[in-house]
Amino acid sequence: MSFTSVVKNEISKHEFNEAGNISLLSAFISNSIFDDNHIKISTENASVARYIYNLVKELYNLHPKVTVRKGYNYNKKFLYIIEINNKVDVILKDVGLESGNIPKSFVIDDTEIKRYYLKGVFLLSGSINDPKTSRYHLEFVVDDNEYASFLSDLLNSFNLNSKYLKHENKYMVYVKEAEKIGDFLRIINATSALFYFEDIRIYRDHKNMTNRLNNCEQANVDKMIESANRELKDIDLIESIGGLDLLDEKVKEVAIYRKKYPEVSLQELSEIISIETGNNITKSGLHHRLRKIKDLADKIRNKDNS
Repeated sequence: MSFTSVVKNEISKHEFNEAGNISLLSAFISNSIFDDNHIKISTENASVARYIYNLVKELYNLHPKVTVRKGYNYNKKFLYIIEINNKVDVILKDVGLESGNIPKSFVIDDTEIKRYYLKGVFLLSGSINDPKTSRYHLEFVVDDNEYASFLSDLLNSFNLNSKYLKHENKYMVYVKEAEKIGDFLRIINATSALFYFEDIRIYRDHKNMTNRLNNCEQANVDKMIESANRELKDIDLIESIGGLDLLDEKVKEVAIYRKKYPEVSLQELSEIISIETGNNITKSGLHHRLRKIKDLADKIRNKDNS
């Protein structure tokens, strides 16, 4: 079962709320086919179909016609079609849809009923990727640009940073930020799905952070090895012409210890020299002496090339 189906099954088990029922039904109808004589609401989710049927029955004491068909384009899922042919004018007036699929302001005029409206839109036209198997993505597929703009504004009234674009002959309203998708699940009260989503999000964030730290650590190791190899080449060059004796004793000592411990970091090398010789040397002091070795090696190279 997809994560979308898990979310829809959960929220379609919520009890009806008197304050939110009209907004919920308005969202269902807005995302369906309707005119002055009939309303046809379609879904591939049996729990959602049952929820819509019971809502219409609860509000208007009607028993909508339910038809079950096989999905189109070789889709193995069933399509549940709920048809309302009675009291259509009353229903459309109640849900603020007498003049189109964008409801009148009373349907969404406070935060609580906006939440129910968004719940209804998600049940019919929304989907959300499983955070465990894919990128974070919440989307709604709707029919026209005007409704896409309306829905995006409604989502953004909750600071969800939604956007929309045309996709083939439809419009897609989407949210991509993991934190915002979690907020949406809170808005529609999908508590169990939210716990699952947040657990996976925290795990992935931790894993990504660990990978970044490991990559950073590996980069530092690579950089240290590259630097040590350059230092060894400088020392070998100086040694090949008997030039170590040209260095003062402290610098010569560093050259000897770098050859003796070619794989350690500067910090480790400074600690080793301090312990073994009894003469404290800081990482900065060690770097300064290695710089003198490099300067001498560069002079030898320049002389050879002249």
